[in-house]
Amino acid sequence: MSEMITADLVDLDLSASTKEAAARSLAERMVALGRVTDLEGFLADVAAREAQMPTGLDGGIGIPHCRSAHVTEPTLAFGRSAAGIDFGAPDGPADLIFLIAAPAGADDAHLTILSALARQLMNAEFTDALRSAEDADAAASLIRGEEPAEAPAEGASAPENTVVASAAASADATTASPTTPGAPDAPPFRIVAVTSCPTGIAHTYMAAESLENAGRAAGVELVVETQGSAGFTRLDPAVIAAADGVIFAHDVPVRDKDRFAGKPTVDVGVKAGINKPAELIADVRGRAERGEITAAGKGGTPVERAGESGDGYGTKLRKWLMTGVSYMVPFVAAGGLLIALGFAIGGWEINKAPSVMEHFSWTQVDSWGALLFQIGGVAFGFLIPVLAGYIAYGMADRPGLVPGFVGGMIASNIAAGFLGGLVAGLLAGAVVLAIQRIRIPTALRGIMPVVVIPLISSIVVGFLMFVVVGKPIAEAQKGMTDWLAGLSGTNAILLGVLLGLMMCFDLGGPVNKVAYAFATAGIAVADPSDSAMEIMAAVMAAGMVPPLAMALATTLRRKLFTPTERENGKAAWVLGASFISEGAIPFAAADPLRVIPASMAGGAVTGALSMAFGATLRAPHGGIFVVPLIGNPFLYLVAIAAGVCVTTALVIVLKGLRKPVTGAAAPGAENGTAAAAERKQPVAA
Repeated sequence: MSEMITADLVDLDLSASTKEAAARSLAERMVALGRVTDLEGFLADVAAREAQMPTGLDGGIGIPHCRSAHVTEPTLAFGRSAAGIDFGAPDGPADLIFLIAAPAGADDAHLTILSALARQLMNAEFTDALRSAEDADAAASLIRGEEPAEAPAEGASAPENTVVASAAASADATTASPTTPGAPDAPPFRIVAVTSCPTGIAHTYMAAESLENAGRAAGVELVVETQGSAGFTRLDPAVIAAADGVIFAHDVPVRDKDRFAGKPTVDVGVKAGINKPAELIADVRGRAERGEITAAGKGGTPVERAGESGDGYGTKLRKWLMTGVSYMVPFVAAGGLLIALGFAIGGWEINKAPSVMEHFSWTQVDSWGALLFQIGGVAFGFLIPVLAGYIAYGMADRPGLVPGFVGGMIASNIAAGFLGGLVAGLLAGAVVLAIQRIRIPTALRGIMPVVVIPLISSIVVGFLMFVVVGKPIAEAQKGMTDWLAGLSGTNAILLGVLLGLMMCFDLGGPVNKVAYAFATAGIAVADPSDSAMEIMAAVMAAGMVPPLAMALATTLRRKLFTPTERENGKAAWVLGASFISEGAIPFAAADPLRVIPASMAGGAVTGALSMAFGATLRAPHGGIFVVPLIGNPFLYLVAIAAGVCVTTALVIVLKGLRKPVTGAAAPGAENGTAAAAERKQPVAA
């Protein structure tokens, strides 16, 4: 680590009072040595990482860190604060602050060294030595490992990313093996664990070290797979097969998670692995004794883990539905655009063309149009099964996929449509969760997720969809379709207003996605009605309004916006034109009481005008790039322009009622926290 930290990167009298000031002070030392090329850009990346999860740890440690394009080489700066700085740790302020900077493409060797430092931070002798270091040279040498600070060899690390902690290793440091046998009459309890964090530099390895230490203290064999930035080495399948329980301590999805299926599992955030490892070990042992094999903690899917353990049923239901919609949208976009291109190339009669397997000519334009149309039709055929399958996945993780897809395909075959897919997904997830509550003999646990659960859940869901709920749902779907087809005049305009309000209410959030899913479900057929295509046109037009209006407002009245917002305004032109509503999120997050109502007003105007003009759209995405595929394209653009003007005018008026932002104040805050918030925004419609 001699190249990563020197005395110039150590401040034993760090005077900063906030975590932002501490990061800035240490980062300035990196800039002075040429390790960081853009101070504000790097601090924005640090703040963005901090916003994902506080980096304070029990024991008075703060580890702000990030991977950044503004870092030239892996670097570590260390500061010691007499007063302490709040980094969000449960036990109070941190007096030892380590700022870790890794390049965006850091090599594995350097990241492995940084991970070794993270493990050292769990060693009390190491941190005590840093607190008593008398000068910067001594502290830097200590961190580089040139002075013995930690107790040697206890639980020495195994190669690469796995370390074994067993009762035998605790008692006798000369051996450490995942297969070390315990007493003949009482084999040790075996646990396999996976740790990972968003950056994969610090928390990943600190959680591993903490779990290993707790494993030794509890007298269990514990093997950790660290899925960090330097890659990961998969645990031996034999070690996983022999394990009695599993601990996932992570804030990003576990890679190859299905390897651990069928075992008692505790699933928590990575900081729980650092702060309460003994509780996690006790929890997984208790689950094994009770025969439980379901995931715990924050849920088994990435979407569920993003929530809180106390989420109510309504919140969970929304997340389950959004899981299905989020996986369905790419199929909608690809299939819809292919179908639209097929119409554009081959004409509106292309849907009557024979199969390209029977007739395809390389030199005929119609053949290529038919090919695109038929590929798009195949992609559209997956919409309902994917929706149902991933709703079930959101509820019950991987075991929910098979019954979810089966139920979704049944819904598609019996013309139950979008509503049928929703019901099938919820039924599949509920059935799997019910099966998982049954206490299963140890001998059968291994085949439960692969054979038993898919078989039984598919039978139950298939019976319910075919015999019980399928027909009523199909009739309801037909009734809704007929109602939409009969909309005209005032009713259609009111629907356009409602859809416009929904698209602009949360700019890519759940309400926005409900309106979008409603529209795409209407065109997800081989021959959609004119009313369904009008709804799709109104939804896309309204979704383009907020980012385009913010871009125009930042151009017309620059002084009303911060320098960062003006920069975001430039990007918003492209995002809005591409139908990416999220381009307006940075503006809404900074000033929701002005931006959101103004956006909703413009969206309502655009939705109403689009419906009134009778504009139609066969493609579910594309923004201005699919204007040639729009019915009444000129009036469609007029509707968008009208909404943009309304929103722009309202934003300028509302912001003009307060003191203009000159950009002279709080440059640090603007380029740090605000920029970090903006960098986190998604860019997908």
